[in-house]
Amino acid sequence: MTTRIIMNQPIENIHRLSPDERLNFLIKEVKAQQKVWILTDEHGCVMLNTDDEDCVPVWPSEHFAKTWATGEWEGCTPMGIELNTWFERWTSGLAEDEVMIAAFPGEDEEGIILFPDEFEDEVK
Repeated sequence: MTTRIIMNQPIENIHRLSPDERLNFLIKEVKAQQKVWILTDEHGCVMLNTDDEDCVPVWPSEHFAKTWATGEWEGCTPMGIELNTWFERWTSGLAEDEVMIAAFPGEDEEGIILFPDEFEDEVK
C-alpha cells in the first residue's frame, strides 16, 4: 500500500493535527498550490453554522475536501478556487455577507474561525 505524502507528511498524520496545526498546514498548502478548496452542492457552497457565525469551510486540497464529504455532506463536490479569484470575489463577498472562514475543519468539525480578510492576509 502506498501512502500519499503532502508537504512531507503522510495524510493520516495530517488528519490528526490540532486545529492550529491544520491552520498552519492550510496556509502553507494554499500558498504553494495557489488554490483554496471548498465543497459545493446543488445550492452552492457548503456552509457550517456555529453558535455565533455562519462559515465557509476551506481545505488545502481536493483530497481533504473530498474526505470530509461524508454523512450529510456525502453528495457534495470539491471545488478548487484559484487564489486570484478568491481575492477578487470571495473575500469581499463573504465579508459583506458576514460569513467567516472555517479553516480546514477536522472530522469532528473543529477548526479555527477567521474573518475573510484575515484568511486573505495569511495566504497572500
